[in-house]
Amino acid sequence: MKTAIITGASGDIGIQIAQTLAKNGYNLAVLYNTNEDPIIALKKEFKNVQILDLKCDLCNEKQVEDTITTILKTFGQIDCLINCAGITQFKQIQDVTKDDYNKIFGTNVYGTVSTISKVAKHMISAQSGKIVNISSMWGVVGASVESLYSASKGAINTLTKALAKELGPSGITVNAICPGLIESKMNNHLDKNSVDDIVCATPVGRIGYPQDVANLVEFLISDKADFITGQIITIDGGLTL
Repeated sequence: MKTAIITGASGDIGIQIAQTLAKNGYNLAVLYNTNEDPIIALKKEFKNVQILDLKCDLCNEKQVEDTITTILKTFGQIDCLINCAGITQFKQIQDVTKDDYNKIFGTNVYGTVSTISKVAKHMISAQSGKIVNISSMWGVVGASVESLYSASKGAINTLTKALAKELGPSGITVNAICPGLIESKMNNHLDKNSVDDIVCATPVGRIGYPQDVANLVEFLISDKADFITGQIITIDGGLTL
């Protein structure tokens, strides 16, 4: 039975990925920082699946290291890592501060790098592994008043390509998914008119759902995707075409 780690597992996308993998029999290590309620509900729903829930601040290197050690002691292996943890911010560039930069890049970039670095040691030893980074379409095309978020996701995309080259010889694939507008709490700031405008500009005529992203994750960590690595896959209904 394969073991998957999901960071940011209490978010709308993270918890949907966890539910999808639980249905497919994965052992799960679900990491969260502040919101434990979705994790509690997940464990109640999937009582027959081994789910290890761990509170972890991804900006704290010692916590990340201890968390990975606990996961290995519990499951003995790590087959997949899905990096979902991320935060955004809405500010014009003239209002951005160093603290803003440290907060966004600390979580979105350093947190991802730190987790991968600890997990990669085990995967390299095992000569196998699947890593999927949840990025954003804004990391590809950029978003007004989300400059730091866009830049951080752009960094994740380049990191993905670099690690695909670095880790490929060890049997590890690394890919990134760039969701468009997904129905989630992260997008609650958008009013109905804004959402309608985006839907009108989207060729498939709707916004995305967490399940859309989870389906792609499920494929990328499967044996069917063994020859796919270093790809930045935008899943936005064609919005950024």
